Amino acid sequence: MKYRHRFHAGNFADVHKHVALLALLQALQRKNKGLLYVDTHAGAGVYELAGPDPHRGAEARHGITLLLSRPEPQSQELRDYRLAVLRWRAEHARPRTYPGSAPLAAQALRSQDRALCCERQPQECRALRSCLAGAHRVRVECSDGYAQLAACLPPPERRALVLIDPPYEDPSEEIELALSAIGAALHRLANGVIALWYPLKDERWLARWQQSLTHRIGAPTLCLELWLYRRDARVALNGSGLMIINPPYRFDAHAALWQQELVGLLDAGQHGGSAVRALVGENARHAHT
Repeated sequence: MKYRHRFHAGNFADVHKHVALLALLQALQRKNKGLLYVDTHAGAGVYELAGPDPHRGAEARHGITLLLSRPEPQSQELRDYRLAVLRWRAEHARPRTYPGSAPLAAQALRSQDRALCCERQPQECRALRSCLAGAHRVRVECSDGYAQLAACLPPPERRALVLIDPPYEDPSEEIELALSAIGAALHRLANGVIALWYPLKDERWLARWQQSLTHRIGAPTLCLELWLYRRDARVALNGSGLMIINPPYRFDAHAALWQQELVGLLDAGQHGGSAVRALVGENARHAHT
């Protein structure tokens, strides 16, 4: 495995992904009944943004570091996310770190909720266990997240939020594995809420697999996309996408607002934009293009 998230932690894609993740959790927690959160590619959990390596924290300067330097956002989702990051840093006395999806979700769990966080890379998983050592009702598995997902559904709670965030070293293979896992998960729990993160790099690749969804997934499916560079620019990562299956009620309308505000806060070059569109189900909504 060549990809190492420690060099990208806290970048604009992490900010986008984790704002959406916490908003999804909060939407599902409006009901008192418990839920299971599953993170199939949880990584090391927490990442240092300062150190001798000049690349460490560099991308965060255009992501979480920049966002925290701005005035308080208007969107409740952005305010909640900022508060979650600052709370984690304060409670763990680690002010120059970035908590990833697993610790942010674990921090947001209620007493009736549970979490399963998976990471197959041994070194990363050891770090994840250490990061989540004090988290209640959270289980860490050092194994394949897709296999664990198949084994844990349906949960006793009959409600679940799943985050799938693969490294995309081989994009075509990764998306095929993810879509197969999503299909199997929906077969076991039809009402499960699933969020798949994907990069905005190659428009032709993106169009091909998204067009195939109508034949593979019969559940309402929403795409949230945010980009800070022209979508056809030849940079490492033009933007961040999240495919959300079974989105909560009016999640699209709220996401359109906070995404548009987030672009304004992070897009210094004014080349970016955001969109909320339906792939399966309701009519698309567009926040900004």
